[in-house]
Amino acid sequence: MRFIKWLLVLLVLASVSVTALGYLYLYVLPTGPERTEAKPFPDGKDSFVIDAYVHTARKTIRVWTYKPQQWTPEDPVLFVMHGMGRNAESYLDAWTEIAEQKSLMLVAPEFDSRFSRFVTNDYQEGNLKSYFGRPNPESEWAFTVVENIFDHVNAVNGLSLGGYDIFGHSAGGQFVQRMIALKPASRIRKAIAANAGSYTFLDDTVPYPYGLGSVNHNLGYSFDRQLVVLLGELDNNAEQGRLDQTERAMKQGAHRLERGTNFFRTSRAAAEKQGGEFNWSLQVVPDVGHNYKGMSEAAAKLL
Repeated sequence: MRFIKWLLVLLVLASVSVTALGYLYLYVLPTGPERTEAKPFPDGKDSFVIDAYVHTARKTIRVWTYKPQQWTPEDPVLFVMHGMGRNAESYLDAWTEIAEQKSLMLVAPEFDSRFSRFVTNDYQEGNLKSYFGRPNPESEWAFTVVENIFDHVNAVNGLSLGGYDIFGHSAGGQFVQRMIALKPASRIRKAIAANAGSYTFLDDTVPYPYGLGSVNHNLGYSFDRQLVVLLGELDNNAEQGRLDQTERAMKQGAHRLERGTNFFRTSRAAAEKQGGEFNWSLQVVPDVGHNYKGMSEAAAKLL
């Protein structure tokens, strides 16, 4: 009996220690690459590192950029949001030729994490809650980090741009859709959410991130924003990419094409019930599956 009690005590201590160490590593200790000097963006490809939050220097973020030589302040700025692989540079590279053709300044934040295969709350779920379920202040939402980066773009380049476009694929598509739903006062002009693996359905009875339960939102304002739900015609089976197959995700549909279609259909019904504007649209890209390069080329035609 005494042995069992000691074993239980050791298990509790081990659990508390692991939790404490995880909390310290993820949310207390300084993380991220070393900050770089603030300077105007050069032509071509580059990157910089800034503080992710405005109120604390405990976390930094690397941001990849590409600026065509002919770009002017009258031309668009496009944020490119990477997928679950956190491969921001690869996503940027997929857009550089398009950027030259359409005179786009590209900005690709890198939400890096050593636990990216297991942690989703910090990126595609917007960092509304910590890994342990504790609500985070809006100043630490991943959506707010994008706005902070846009402030940096304006500041270091001597610009006063009023807005930006944003494209995200896969996990990045989840990010974009949730940002429109939960931070509609952002300076996004047009948002394109491509091949998202799951969605935040506009249902207060379903817990976040699969629904809007327990989070503040203003759907009327969200419906006013321009959002394109972009789906690959061939992204129609669960074998492509790392598809969320939890119980709540599977209720949204068997694969990304079905989930995106269901999300748009139910969102349109919610908007019609509420009344007012509904500036969202659905487009299916023929002969493309879960491929960020193919979806980037399709998205470029919408800008």
